[in-house]
Amino acid sequence: MSKPNVSVTATALFTGRIKAYGPNGEPSAINKTPINGKVAVGPLGLKGDQQGDTRHHGGPDKAVHHYPADHYPYWQRELPSTVSQPLQACAFGENLSTTGITEQDVCINDVFELGSAVLQISQARQPCWKLNLRFGVADMALRLQSSGKTGWYYRVLTSGHIQAGDQLTLIDRPQPDWPLSRLLHCLFTEPLNLPDITAMSKLPNLPDSWRKLLQARINTGQLEDWTRRVTTPEKQS
Repeated sequence: MSKPNVSVTATALFTGRIKAYGPNGEPSAINKTPINGKVAVGPLGLKGDQQGDTRHHGGPDKAVHHYPADHYPYWQRELPSTVSQPLQACAFGENLSTTGITEQDVCINDVFELGSAVLQISQARQPCWKLNLRFGVADMALRLQSSGKTGWYYRVLTSGHIQAGDQLTLIDRPQPDWPLSRLLHCLFTEPLNLPDITAMSKLPNLPDSWRKLLQARINTGQLEDWTRRVTTPEKQS
């Protein structure tokens, strides 16, 4: 099978600094701002970008978050007019914005060149409750999860420098049968489809957290509890 010709422009890059964000002062760097000029990117992400909860965000398998600008028209239609966050690039806390590819067009383990860096798609996003606060919509994390429009993460195979205007170009596709849309379907739409989740659990380079999650479903025949991830914590007295 020949490698498809996938190349889009990085229209914007964003980084953020940690601030108190949740009802109990939980830290987050979801509020990001555009970068002008070149920025270094390495195994832990873009220089100057921070993560408030390093247990669930950041790290080598979540070094760079990509959210397609293609999805914003959908959210402009679907969300109430009272949302507190402008529906434009960076609203979802992404580091990288493009137009022209979505979860249907990219596969797990796809390798891309961007500037002088080489990135590999490591996983799709599993939305958390901080999006509920960001948009002022109590079930925003679940809405994002159900939509399949989650965006995705890269690991950095080769450190380098990137900037808005660089081309994001596919150079290798080792798992052409596993677009991210299929992974998201396995995770959230048919989460107990045993043949599919078993096949997914055997994919190479799958993050350990995903492999453990899938193996638990296979072993128990039960779905893990999403409540803590998607429900905004109550304010502690």
